[in-house]
Amino acid sequence: MQISSRLTIAVHILDCIDTFKDSYKLTSDFLAGSVNVNPVIIRRILQQLKAAGIVNVARGSGGAEIAKPLDEITLLDIYNAVECVDNGELFHFHENPNQNCPVGRNIHNALDEKLERVQRAMEKEMKNITLAEIISDTQKFIREEN
Repeated sequence: MQISSRLTIAVHILDCIDTFKDSYKLTSDFLAGSVNVNPVIIRRILQQLKAAGIVNVARGSGGAEIAKPLDEITLLDIYNAVECVDNGELFHFHENPNQNCPVGRNIHNALDEKLERVQRAMEKEMKNITLAEIISDTQKFIREEN
């Protein structure tokens, strides 16, 4: 199983918004150029981030801005804004294990709690990583290029 690229695209968008806020109009076309995806994908993710209160987006070609302090936005906030997780469950369990099979009858009992532990651990780590930290690291790597 793999988390979709929406999370990394959203972080990339937010990093660009902060990095270029004083230099460019931050439109979906501009952001799509950095992420190297179709602007429609950028607009969809921006709308999800807007709904979560992470960005403000001006109508038309007004551009985007981050709506709150970078150190108040965690990786988990971004993940929750853009990932489509059913009922808050990261792992999608196959629907109908065969109840006539002893493994099929018991696989949920054996695995559900363990998958919940994995998800809680991942979410705990994501809560400890802020957008400020990610942007700071990006700026450090940009400086090192020069």
